Amino acid sequence: MTSPTAPEPTAPQAAAAAPPPGCPAHAGSGATRLYGPEHAADPKATFAELRKQGSIASVEIAPGVGAFLALGYQSALEVLRSPERFSKDPRNWRALADGSVPADSPVVPMMMYRPNALWSDGEEHARLRGVITDSLSQVDPVALRGYVEESADILIDRIGARGNADLLGEYGALLPLLVFNRMFGCPADIGDKLVFGMSGIFDADGDSEKANQVLGEGVAELVALKRREPAADVSSWMMAHPAELTDEEMMHQLILLMGAGTEPEQNLICNALLLLLSDDRFAGDLAGGSMPVDEALDEVLWADSPLANYAVHYALQDTEVDGVALPAGHPILISFTAANTDPALSGERRGGNRAHLAWSAGPHTCPAKSPARLIASVAVEKLLDRLPDVELDCGVDQLEWRQGPFHRALVALPVVFPPITITAPATADETSGVTEWNPKPAPSSSTPQDATSTARQPESANAAPRRWWSFLVGSRRGR
Repeated sequence: MTSPTAPEPTAPQAAAAAPPPGCPAHAGSGATRLYGPEHAADPKATFAELRKQGSIASVEIAPGVGAFLALGYQSALEVLRSPERFSKDPRNWRALADGSVPADSPVVPMMMYRPNALWSDGEEHARLRGVITDSLSQVDPVALRGYVEESADILIDRIGARGNADLLGEYGALLPLLVFNRMFGCPADIGDKLVFGMSGIFDADGDSEKANQVLGEGVAELVALKRREPAADVSSWMMAHPAELTDEEMMHQLILLMGAGTEPEQNLICNALLLLLSDDRFAGDLAGGSMPVDEALDEVLWADSPLANYAVHYALQDTEVDGVALPAGHPILISFTAANTDPALSGERRGGNRAHLAWSAGPHTCPAKSPARLIASVAVEKLLDRLPDVELDCGVDQLEWRQGPFHRALVALPVVFPPITITAPATADETSGVTEWNPKPAPSSSTPQDATSTARQPESANAAPRRWWSFLVGSRRGR
């Protein structure tokens, strides 16, 4: 399976040797599965079993698809910080290039080559990453905070009078989508396609190929729209960047940013809410509990990383890490969760400690970790402020987790709370306006983007909602 716009993955050398017997490319007989209901229900048990192999273990990430998994903190860092030894380019994946891994495998959409910053190395990576960092720098964090607060208020207004909700489907999953659509100038109809597509490829199931096709259609429409009608949004700033991205590069940069900014963000929000609602350390009035929201986020990023296993690398030559032989051209995934909970790490490391690997490390460290954390923090704080007596509507052991090797994601987060009075709730008509991030003229493909960040909005972060937008409420895939 290939993206509708991505080239067929090819090996860097046409005569690449077939994987040697016993390597992860031949996984399937006895390899520990990193997918399926058992792993989804208790990934800690999976990691405990894998640690018997050492700091790097052989796993199966889909039927017939083998990989290495870096479980140790130091081993993970060695891979992440050694671009001279380990490449991010999936065209080095020998088993995919020679057909040992079928092109329609459900994990291929999350691991295939796309011309974006995630799957590139060296100068090309620096060029593409520069477009992202320069464009995101134009988003004012004060304006972003205000927008997240306003979005959160409207979503809470929709559930507040009812006294019960699924905080994943009706809040945690929608809020990042609203923010993404606003920041990137994405209309709701295109957003629907992006939601379906991105959710599908993260699940890495039988629908992944169809999901990837829909995702490609959606980003192609967004790129065409922004070429015709540039505005004060991140998509338009990326197009106006001196790097002069092609349409194909734009599409795959947007796929990368959509993937990083929605699924992991919803998991961070919902996993933090689950921790707050179920852990005795947060008992009492959650809005002013014994541990602040920031410490809850730190705990989740350390122990329950929203993107549990990813950051795929490929050894450029046969090498070894911590005594484990790593043949060239075979996938090495980083288990952020297992590395962060490595028994070799000792002492109090979580509260206030940001040395976890949830944002990755090395040259491919997440370039948007500050806005991502801000969005999650505001989302959790706002919900606990508006619904201070919220409680889980089931036992923790009754919650279900989505299957797949890459993420740590709930199926639903049902809660109950005393109904609240809603005054003048937002409607679609009231939220259809557009407020720009800044007052500057919209960039065009012939206008270099500004080197400075966006001018500050005059209103404070706590200003009353201004009903700017209408987007994706109710469009969550499978809801």
